[in-house]
Amino acid sequence: MNDTRERSTGNGPGNRVDAVRADRTHVASHDPSVSDAVHAGVVEHEDVERGAVESHAAAVAESLGAWWRANARDLPWRFGRATSWGVLVSEVMSQQTQMSRVVPYWTAWMDRWPDARALAAAPKADVITAWGRLGYPRRALRLQECARVVAESCGDVLPRTYEELTALPGIGDYTASAVMSFAYGERIAVIDTNIRRVLSRVLTGVESRGGAASPAERALAARALPRDAASSVLWNQSVMELGALVCTAKAPACDACPVADCCAFLAAGRPGLGERRTRPRQRFAGTDRQVRGIVLDALRHLPPEATTLDRAAARALWKDRAQLDACIASLDDDGLIEMLPDGSLRLPR
Repeated sequence: MNDTRERSTGNGPGNRVDAVRADRTHVASHDPSVSDAVHAGVVEHEDVERGAVESHAAAVAESLGAWWRANARDLPWRFGRATSWGVLVSEVMSQQTQMSRVVPYWTAWMDRWPDARALAAAPKADVITAWGRLGYPRRALRLQECARVVAESCGDVLPRTYEELTALPGIGDYTASAVMSFAYGERIAVIDTNIRRVLSRVLTGVESRGGAASPAERALAARALPRDAASSVLWNQSVMELGALVCTAKAPACDACPVADCCAFLAAGRPGLGERRTRPRQRFAGTDRQVRGIVLDALRHLPPEATTLDRAAARALWKDRAQLDACIASLDDDGLIEMLPDGSLRLPR
């Protein structure tokens, strides 16, 4: 069996439509007289499948909305208590970081820099220090770059359109969509790992295996999205929350799930539970990430009277000299530290 046929007969809804289209197009290419009928048949198939997804999603939404209102976490940027800029900051901080770790950092950050203009004017060293142990500190510098553009080119007002948001430094599809939905109440499909997992399991009965979002997953999210703007926001929030708290990757709490009665994945016996497309997560101990974090942590916690970490102190941070030197150089390349002529280090100014 060739690769094309294997791909066209997958389990996802997009793949099933592709299979029908491929088979019927093959017939039409040999008999032009049936081409109109083929086209009509494919459109009809897609309409039926779209209607089935929408009907299933509507049943899920009814139970999920009630669950959200009773169980949603009281995060400080939710329920209209944060500006659009505050929502954006929360989304950037939450990328690849547990929400429980984000809350205190977000609160302190917004108290110090409540808008883009304030962050844009902050010293780099203060920004990196305030990012603390959220991980992936380059996000802090990209967020400050974004703040400068918003402050200088947008009048300190975060743009309201998807195209303008994705044009900002460091803002991709997910963050732009989340801001559009959660801050501005617009109807747009928000697609993160949690949402993809819940939609795939509940609506198609297939395990989501991670990696980048596929065209079929994006199509499924679009079909499932309620047509009313306010309902779409509630849907995005509640599906994401269900994925974070109940429908988790490795150990979903199906007994406590509010949509268990209409979950295709549970009905099918949870086939392939926990299977992943991506490589196993790399251990942290001994990695360059750990070493980079140790160097930044040492600079963040210098005594008030010290402005630099001298060469000897820097050398004592890690026993593998070659790895340490490479990590220091990479931090310098990323603009997260500055290497001075005498070998000492400091946070950027």
